[in-house]
Amino acid sequence: MSRHDPAPVPPPPGGVLWSLAGDVRMLLTLPAALTMQVAHPAVGAGVDEHSVFRTDPWGRGERSLRSLQLWVYGGAEAAEEGRRLRELHKTIQGTDATGRRYHALTPAYYAWVHATGYPVYAHAQQYLGRPFTDAQHRKLYAEWLQVGRILGIHDRDMPQSIEEFWPYYRKVLADEICSNGVVEELVATDRPVPAPDRGPLLLRTLLRALWPLLLPPLARFRRFVTIGFMPPDAREAIGLDWTDEQERKLRRLGRLVRVVVPLLPERLRYLPLARRARAERRHAARARERSQ
Repeated sequence: MSRHDPAPVPPPPGGVLWSLAGDVRMLLTLPAALTMQVAHPAVGAGVDEHSVFRTDPWGRGERSLRSLQLWVYGGAEAAEEGRRLRELHKTIQGTDATGRRYHALTPAYYAWVHATGYPVYAHAQQYLGRPFTDAQHRKLYAEWLQVGRILGIHDRDMPQSIEEFWPYYRKVLADEICSNGVVEELVATDRPVPAPDRGPLLLRTLLRALWPLLLPPLARFRRFVTIGFMPPDAREAIGLDWTDEQERKLRRLGRLVRVVVPLLPERLRYLPLARRARAERRHAARARERSQ
């Protein structure tokens, strides 16, 4: 995109991604997408060598989540966030475990990081909501391409239809994806993780005191949802085991989430930027009604 081209715009309000990305259920799917991303040797090396996910996991998670929300709900801020991310990745380069030189903005690597979101959303929806119709799948993919443009991904570097996406996706799984040290850390249940350092002082103090007791079950749950909400073919490519009993537990979790989350008030059901965007949309709709 040249500087004379119009800035890319976020997916439309009321679209599939608009309804999906800000729902708290999607927090359960993010570890699966991240693990698929770093299973690519170049991406894994970049995260291993340049990320603060070990020393500042809560800060990194908060920043990543805000960034993702801006792509969908940020309005004019979405394009600015895309530019910020590209600038941030300009210096990330090195050599991956295969001995291949990498740069974070190499189109194939940058596109893969973005591409993982679609299959994870599509797979997780079978558990956490109503499975998408064919029309919804196509709309979601078109909107995900729109987000890719915000991130500076050229159309030539991403499959432009679902029919083109799945062969591309399977080829990356077959030719590139494998387990590595970062993947192992993300699914481990015995690695040290600092207590959360966000939120009210009283809550942080309580969590620090209870963290030795809370971390083991939380680590097991993180591993469970990471592998469970990962598409089965990606699990196989990475070498992550998944049993029939685990599948039954995931389906039970999905049924519980499908019942409980829609009953929550909006302030608990949607993430902050999504809540703000939804409120602004309602306000604009009421203003139009009054003016008619």
